Amino acid sequence: MTSIIQHIRNRIGEHYSNGEVTAISRILITELLGFRDNAYFLKEKVTLTEEQQLQLNNALEQLCCHRPIQQILGYEYFCGLKFEVNESVLIPRPETQELVEWIVSESTGKEDILDIGTGSGCIAISLANRLPLCNVTAFDISPLALDTAKKNSIRNSCDIHLQQCDILSYQPEENLFDTIVSNPPYIKESEKEQMEANVLDWEPHIALFVPDTDPLLFYRTIAEKAVTMLKPQGKLYFEINRAHGNEVCEMLSTLGYTGIQLKKDFAGNDRMIRAIKKQ
Repeated sequence: MTSIIQHIRNRIGEHYSNGEVTAISRILITELLGFRDNAYFLKEKVTLTEEQQLQLNNALEQLCCHRPIQQILGYEYFCGLKFEVNESVLIPRPETQELVEWIVSESTGKEDILDIGTGSGCIAISLANRLPLCNVTAFDISPLALDTAKKNSIRNSCDIHLQQCDILSYQPEENLFDTIVSNPPYIKESEKEQMEANVLDWEPHIALFVPDTDPLLFYRTIAEKAVTMLKPQGKLYFEINRAHGNEVCEMLSTLGYTGIQLKKDFAGNDRMIRAIKKQ
């Protein structure tokens, strides 16, 4: 195993930090090659088959081009479930799991829920899995994303209603949902230069970026339409750009929402907001 780890380090070491190489090595050995965790940690002696060697070399070649390890594997774990990921959807992030947990903790267990900009379906499907008596709907503008979300709903045996929708032009109907959640595009165009290549070159820009001139575009649009779409006392949840937490809270207050709460993620960054529609 030591020789395999060294081979990985030699191939990708110039592209990643030591900590990243260690994490990637473990994922490659346990997830791609199928060895047990203790084989990795105990550095057990193993021999790769010709097929395993080809798989490893192919993965290392892609890693040198900064393709995310999750796309190379074709999946990522989120809230205990396995989700297909590809270049048409964002890779589920750990901090988004905290948003799901927050919603679950405040749920009655029998709501009508809408996820706007569902991507892989990770939020909607995780909520359907944790709250099986809820009716979950998921919107996305991308047919490719919706196709991925459908596959993930089948993979995880969760029944959700998927709908192609551009929320910027959507004409809302009244009192449809008890809960609306969204992790919309929130990275400003000017922040591209600070981003890692594995995100910038491989994940869908339509799901990442907003104009510098209007960084609250999706938050404001969704919040305005949610005033109509939410039932009385319905709840609106956002994952946010940590730089705009207070601005989003002020915008929600201006629109008449109450019970506005801004929460930090595990890293201590402002990351989630909940607001309640007036009676």
